[in-house]
Amino acid sequence: MLPSISVNSRVQGNGALNSRDAARHTAGAKRYKYLRRLFRFRQMDFEFAGWQMLYLFTSPQRVYRNFHYRKQTKDQWARDDPAFLVLLSIWLCVSTIGFGFVLDMGFFETIKLLLWVVFIDCVGVGLLISTLMWFISNKYLVKRQSRDSDVEWGYAFDVHLNAFYPLLVILHFIQLFFINHVILTDTFIGYCIGNTLWLIAVGYYIYVTFLGYSALPFLKNTVILLYPFAPLILLYGLSLALGWNFTHTLCSFYKYRVK
Repeated sequence: MLPSISVNSRVQGNGALNSRDAARHTAGAKRYKYLRRLFRFRQMDFEFAGWQMLYLFTSPQRVYRNFHYRKQTKDQWARDDPAFLVLLSIWLCVSTIGFGFVLDMGFFETIKLLLWVVFIDCVGVGLLISTLMWFISNKYLVKRQSRDSDVEWGYAFDVHLNAFYPLLVILHFIQLFFINHVILTDTFIGYCIGNTLWLIAVGYYIYVTFLGYSALPFLKNTVILLYPFAPLILLYGLSLALGWNFTHTLCSFYKYRVK
């Protein structure tokens, strides 16, 4: 007689997988579909992705309402269209080239900086933060009565991309117009303006991240994601008191990278 294997924990009464196992079962297929569409530009909705980028500045809650709609219609929280990622990559490349121009870097130095920013700062750090937030939210923030639900890793990555975009525009685009003639002038006004841009950019990242996880109905205590505002404001005040110019530190770091 063959040994029996208990599957009650994985199979419901009607023979279907429970919601958590079903999500894991289809995660690979969803990931494959997403990556396949990454090289099919005609299937991407760039207009909608552009509107999302605008709303992340004006009304980020509207962006996450669309995630709710996607869950109801396609049974997944994460994006299935890589158009947002493609546009974000273009923004990142253009702004980094602008940074190289402002810092008076040569062609090969700018290319080297671009590779660092894209593959380390954006992709590498993004994967690390997304995985960390995915683990923390599933481990500590899921409601006890909602244990069959979990945060998709793809959704955690989307939340990071949503939060990263305003930070990128503020620090890698808007700031470029003030670096040489205002921010790096070694005056109080200079590092006050520069550090204030950092405060707004990082504050946006924290707030948009909070909105992303608070939009999930099966998570609890998501307000703790706003707690980093306290050390952020404290660090901002200390930087002004000590004359620490965040942008000057970033520019020195970028130049060190491409040596």
